[in-house]
This record gives sequence, C-alpha cells and structure tokens, in this order.
Amino acid sequence: MASLEASPLEHPLEWDTPLFLMARAQFEQSLPFADVSDMVVERLSFPERALMTSIPMRRDDGTIKIFAGYRVQHSTVLGPTKGGIRYDPDVSLGECAALATWMTWKCALLRLPYGGSKGGIRCDPLSLSLKEIERLTRRFTSELLDVIGPHSDIPAPDMATNAQTMAWMMDTYSMQMGYVVPEVVTGKPISIVTPMAAAMLPERVQTSTPGGGPAT
Repeated sequence: MASLEASPLEHPLEWDTPLFLMARAQFEQSLPFADVSDMVVERLSFPERALMTSIPMRRDDGTIKIFAGYRVQHSTVLGPTKGGIRYDPDVSLGECAALATWMTWKCALLRLPYGGSKGGIRCDPLSLSLKEIERLTRRFTSELLDVIGPHSDIPAPDMATNAQTMAWMMDTYSMQMGYVVPEVVTGKPISIVTPMAAAMLPERVQTSTPGGGPAT
C-alpha cells in the first residue's frame, strides 16, 4: 500500500505528530473527489481549537501529582463537537487532533449535526485507584468548563473510560452550573438518566397544552 504524506508546512505546529499528519494526508488524498473551495480545505486542515491543561491530583498516599490533559475541537461547522475522553500513557495533543479530525468526517458522512472532538489525560489508569481516577476526572472536568457543554462540545467514553467516568463528569459540570445538565455527556449510566427524565416529564406537561397555549 502506498504511503501517505501530508503537504509540508513551513512552520510545524504542536499537534503535527505522525498520527495527525496521516489524518491530514488522508484528507488531502480525498480532495480530488470533493467539490470544495481552497478556503474550506485550508480551514478543515487544522483543528479550530486545542486545549492543554495541567491537572493536579492528590494520590491516596497524600502526595500531589500533575497530569497532562487535552481537548481538541476540530470543526463546529455542522454543530457542537462531540468525541471521546481517553486515559492512556500515550495520549498527546497530536493524537487528540487526529482523532478529532476523523470524528468530524464520521459525523459528516452519517449526516449527524456534530463536529469532531477528542480529549484525554496522559496517565496509566491501571496504576490508579478508583478514588484517584474519580478525583482526576472531576478536576479535569473543572478545567474543561469553558470549552465543553451541550451546545459546544459533548464528551463521551473512550479508551479506559466508561459510564462511571461520564457520570462523574456530568455531576461535576452540573454542580458548577447550579442545575442538572444530563446532556453535557453521552454514554452515562441509564440508571441516572431514567429518574431524571421521569422527574422532568410532569413539569414539561404542565408548562404547555396540546393547543400550544399556556397551561392553566
């Protein structure tokens, strides 16, 4: 199979890892079959925004350790971005940028009203206790408050994360907002969503009538 190479950049950027360059090369390979302008090509060749943050976490033995966290949003053209959160020793800005790019293409091909994003923490989850993973997740969520949300960027489970991780993220985000925001993440436990939906249903019924007028 022929190797793919992205067009060279005059000044390489922080996310220009081999994985992201492969994603760009795949995009460029598809351009002869797409009717898009040079301006669109240039815009979609790079993520819209990327965040790298340090995450302090108190270990069970009382020591403090700093972990690197990332969130990359590739494109918001179709709607809010959406993508997984992964915990792995090899998580990097370039990996997140590549996976966010591929997520944009997947959403577009399926005609879903989302763009692609991806994020994660560089850590070894197997070396952390459940309590440490919870503290790490909640602090990471706090660092992401300005960039995630139901109408901006929606996290989901990925490598070494699961429904419990999403529940911690939803709970932390909701506490900071001052009200419950279940739609801030996908992949959360059904046991959380079902009672919420049941509790919200009577309120929605009371605030509207079948004819569209105000409830009495």
